[in-house]
Amino acid sequence: MVALARDEILLLFDVDGTLTQPRSNVEADFEKFMYEQIKPRATIGIVGGSDLEKMFEQLNGRGILQQFDYVFPENGLVQIENGVEVGKESLQQHLGEQTLQRFINFVLRYLSELELPFKRGTFLEFRNGMMNVCPIGRQCTKEERLTFNQFDNEHNVRENMIAALRKEFSDIDLTYSIGGQISFDVFPNGWDKTFALRHVTKPGKNYKEIHFFGDKTEKGGNDHEIYNDPRTIGHKVASPDDTRRILTELFQL
Repeated sequence: MVALARDEILLLFDVDGTLTQPRSNVEADFEKFMYEQIKPRATIGIVGGSDLEKMFEQLNGRGILQQFDYVFPENGLVQIENGVEVGKESLQQHLGEQTLQRFINFVLRYLSELELPFKRGTFLEFRNGMMNVCPIGRQCTKEERLTFNQFDNEHNVRENMIAALRKEFSDIDLTYSIGGQISFDVFPNGWDKTFALRHVTKPGKNYKEIHFFGDKTEKGGNDHEIYNDPRTIGHKVASPDDTRRILTELFQL
């Protein structure tokens, strides 16, 4: 890579499977590597599908607001720069209450008739800029999460549910994105992770290179759009070790 100043290169990272193992906390050694080796060399940001509180859980608390130049929860629908919230989009305002309730009612009916190895709790999370649908419930244990993920790979539970939703709500501009092991996100078209790029490419932002690191880059994955966006240089990873290896090569550490 051609040597660039810190304010000329931006690195954006997914969280699950990229900075941490799925739904696990960041490891201290990796955290030290990011803050001591990478941050002095590049502007850094997080683009996650989850809300800010879940980012805090996985990345050791509110300190990320100071450590990362940008924090983009909910695909960048909430924009935080240098620790300050500078923008937010609202799914409720965009879709309207009537449409929201029609969608939520359908999801709950569908899940009530779905036969799975087990079900736990919190099947639908309503977030500021998206809904997260979890067929087994987000209150499952780590072992149950792994069991469902294997079951889903064999029986396409999430893909089949998305197909049913696409058919039922063909009149609404919704995108369905599978991320992580147990759930999928639902949001208006164009509200995927590329939404964060609107903020970092505004006038006054002069990055010569924007790199994105993510694991769910295949079609239907929640990193697919930003990974393939012409404004980014995409790096597909399978783990934090992968992320570290690529960064080490990129900066010749």
